[in-house]
Amino acid sequence: MAVNLKGRSFLTLMDFTPEEIRYMLDLARDLKAKKRAGIRTEVLKGKNIVLLFEKTSTRTRCSFEVACHDEGANVTFLDSKSSQMGKKESLEDSAKVLGRFFDGIEYRGYEQSVVEDLARFSGVPVWNGLTDVDHPTQILADMLTIEEHVNKPLSKVKVVFCGDIRNNMSYAWMYGCAKMGMHYVAYGPDTLAAELDSEILEKVNAVAEETGAVIEVSSDPKCLEGADVIYTDIWASMGEEAEIPERVKLLTPYKVTMEMLEQTGNPDVIFLHCLPSFHDFETDMAREQKELGYDIREVTDEVFRSRHSKVFDEAENRMHTIKAVIVATIG
Repeated sequence: MAVNLKGRSFLTLMDFTPEEIRYMLDLARDLKAKKRAGIRTEVLKGKNIVLLFEKTSTRTRCSFEVACHDEGANVTFLDSKSSQMGKKESLEDSAKVLGRFFDGIEYRGYEQSVVEDLARFSGVPVWNGLTDVDHPTQILADMLTIEEHVNKPLSKVKVVFCGDIRNNMSYAWMYGCAKMGMHYVAYGPDTLAAELDSEILEKVNAVAEETGAVIEVSSDPKCLEGADVIYTDIWASMGEEAEIPERVKLLTPYKVTMEMLEQTGNPDVIFLHCLPSFHDFETDMAREQKELGYDIREVTDEVFRSRHSKVFDEAENRMHTIKAVIVATIG
């Protein structure tokens, strides 16, 4: 049966079937090959797209902008300082206005309800560039990267997410693995495991029963055995400095090191990270915290620069998979 995603919003992978996710991954691979071959299709020529950013970004913004330009679309960027949405104008009214101007809307911000309401009121496809509980475009890029570097189907792949297992990337991986029949382990402190959203766990486990996926939560390093992918994310963002002492104490045992990779027993295990990463002390925040006595690196520089690390292939694939989502839904 042919897959048709025209007019659909991309809010969470939980809204899509495994076949539809496979379609987007295959389309991304095709579009990536065409770009590298210098083939310009411009299937979005004449389309207008707006990017709404309440949170700053490097990869997400650049990925959307380059993807749109590659395929001939026009792009408007609005951040929280250049939009009246939610301030002088309600979210509903803003969505209805933007839907009259644009063929598609990207949103990157905080509450999942915002991206859902944009889709509800705008009348055009809306794409989730990141919220507090999900990051679906990142997971598509991660899956494409895994398929390029792990010689087995996704349904045979084991992903271990290390560290703050309550964050949006951990949840996003649960959704993706559940849908694609993968083995996912959230590896972190028991105190954080107790704070996981029980409704989300119930939903992903229900999907896992249908797809054959395995979704686990563990604080036992034995869960690393047989991993194909070790994944992590930063422990603290800008504005969360007050939480750093506690985060460092709690999460340092889950820092990704070469010893951790060796514990997988897999010489070909790959390391992925959504970026940005604190892997050295070449950033203001890492240096400032080091001077205060806190090592906020969630991964060692040795791992980050090793043959296991595929983080820059992964970063590039953000653009190819985002392009696939846009083309599939409005192309």
